[in-house]
Amino acid sequence: MRPQDLIMLLLIFGIMYFLLIRPQQKKLKEHQTMLEALRRGDQIVTQGGVKGKVVKVKDDNEVEVEIADGVNVRVVKSTITTVLNKTEPAKS
Repeated sequence: MRPQDLIMLLLIFGIMYFLLIRPQQKKLKEHQTMLEALRRGDQIVTQGGVKGKVVKVKDDNEVEVEIADGVNVRVVKSTITTVLNKTEPAKS
C-alpha cells in the first residue's frame, strides 16, 4: 500500500466520522437526556404518532400516558420521540 492510499483512506474515514457518526451520537445523547428528564404532566409524541400526557413515570424504561379522558396506556420510554410541552419542576 502506497502512502498516498493510506492518507486517502484516513481522510475518507475522518470525513465519514464528522458527517455521519458524530452527529448520530450527539442526537442519541440528546434523546437520552430528554427521556431522563420526563416527568408527570409532560405532553409527548410516540414513534407511532400517538400524542398523550405523562401520568406516571413507572420505572427506568416505562411511563404511563393518558391518550384520552380515562384511557391510560403504558409506553416504553425509548418509543417517545418528542416532548411537546414541558412542565415546570415542582418547588419544594
